[in-house]
Amino acid sequence: MSRYVGQSYSEISQFSSMKSFGLAINATFCLFGAVGDIFHAAPNIDHSQDFVRRDIKEWLNWLRNDIGFDGWRLDFVRGFSGTYVKEYIETSNPAFAIGEYWDSLAYEHGNLCYNQDAHRQRIVNWINATGGTSSAFDVTTKGILHSALHNQYWRMIDPQGKPTGVVGWWPSRAVTFLENHDTGSTQGHWPFPRDKLAQGYAYILTHPGTPTIFYDHFYDFGIREMINELIEARQRAGIHCRSSVKIYHANNEGYVAQVGDTLVMKLGHFDWNPSKENHLDGSWQKFVDKGSDYQLWLRQ
Repeated sequence: MSRYVGQSYSEISQFSSMKSFGLAINATFCLFGAVGDIFHAAPNIDHSQDFVRRDIKEWLNWLRNDIGFDGWRLDFVRGFSGTYVKEYIETSNPAFAIGEYWDSLAYEHGNLCYNQDAHRQRIVNWINATGGTSSAFDVTTKGILHSALHNQYWRMIDPQGKPTGVVGWWPSRAVTFLENHDTGSTQGHWPFPRDKLAQGYAYILTHPGTPTIFYDHFYDFGIREMINELIEARQRAGIHCRSSVKIYHANNEGYVAQVGDTLVMKLGHFDWNPSKENHLDGSWQKFVDKGSDYQLWLRQ
């Protein structure tokens, strides 16, 4: 289970209660036919049938209005068309909806390719199919961070100077994360490097998109204070899902970016501070200093 923070969903940005987001409904549907991929652990449901969609909408409205859930977490959305998701969301009117479109990133000879545009485009295509009514987990960013934080920070900027995940193309619909119940925890299909959790959270909690915090990380990994400090920095700086990002450096030594107008952050052992950047105006005060992991400055 993950929790969701950030001003793009203010009721839960305080990281105080799950009630405002329900329990992240894990609704898995697979289209019968050739439109979606098959998920062998669940039966197929033919969403093209009117009576099927009617039953699903009735069920969602019951969960929404009678039980009290107000958000949907849709699993394996590769299995059914986003056009049906649009219909379900418009009928049930959730406060927030997330789809998990998870497939493999591009690799060559076992190494992650720099260009992951095709991967993030598939996620964006699904969001488009929902008419923008649903967000999606930014699997692209997670995959890139796995490699980038091992002194390959150049992976974190695309040729247009933007972040290289979905967050660089459609930040208001990108739900950033480091881990979920599939990738980590007891299943461990694709665990985030434990020694890079600090940098990973420093990145997603200071950047646009809607960041998530993995339950296990917050309660069991001894990094709660660090996460809370990063949440405080996000709130103080007023960072939200559409905040701008200006990347100053992304190389083997580190990553430097200004997010919005009031926060500057650095990852890695790159020797840098705001006074060294000619194009960065104003006065900046260091807010967090974690050495070669990360540093944050807030505008004075």
